Amino acid sequence: MTDLATTALLLCDLQNDFIHPKGAYARGGQSAPEIAALPARLAPLAQRVRAGGGWVVATLFTLVPGKASEPFISPHLKALRPFLRAGDFAPGSWGQALVDELAPADLTVEKVAYSAFYMSRLEWVLRKAGIERLLVAGIVTNGGVASTLRDAAVRDFPCTLLSDGCAAFDPRTHEVAVEALKPVARIATVAETLDAFG
Repeated sequence: MTDLATTALLLCDLQNDFIHPKGAYARGGQSAPEIAALPARLAPLAQRVRAGGGWVVATLFTLVPGKASEPFISPHLKALRPFLRAGDFAPGSWGQALVDELAPADLTVEKVAYSAFYMSRLEWVLRKAGIERLLVAGIVTNGGVASTLRDAAVRDFPCTLLSDGCAAFDPRTHEVAVEALKPVARIATVAETLDAFG
């Protein structure tokens, strides 16, 4: 990776409702120190990508509100996260937004499923921006990160998975997911990636 102008740091779901102590997941008792540490670790890389003319792209998990503002929640997610309620991850809300440490993104794309490519405009905006390669980070490694990275690979975007730029709710799950992604992505740390950019 040498041309930052055609590179994007793809931040998967690093949102207030997932990470902030006042967000929906914290309210539901769902947090992990590995996840909480990500914004500060990724901030220098985001700054370097911006300074070099690259792109910071944020995917934002979204719960689309229906009648009476009740969100559409997939059955599997409702079973996993019964604490989710109206207003969580709502379009344009504080909870849906990228965390302050990494904002602003150059491009933001709402997502409604594990993969940020599913029924979204992500591929369209990446192509329009001239983005050719992705540095993939975010949460959770075995969910949104893995699904988005695999979908990027089948669309012929060369990807680097930032092994310490993503996390899961337990370290072992994260490690297994990183190992499983080796056939479809280059694996590098945030520090190694910064070094590669000089």
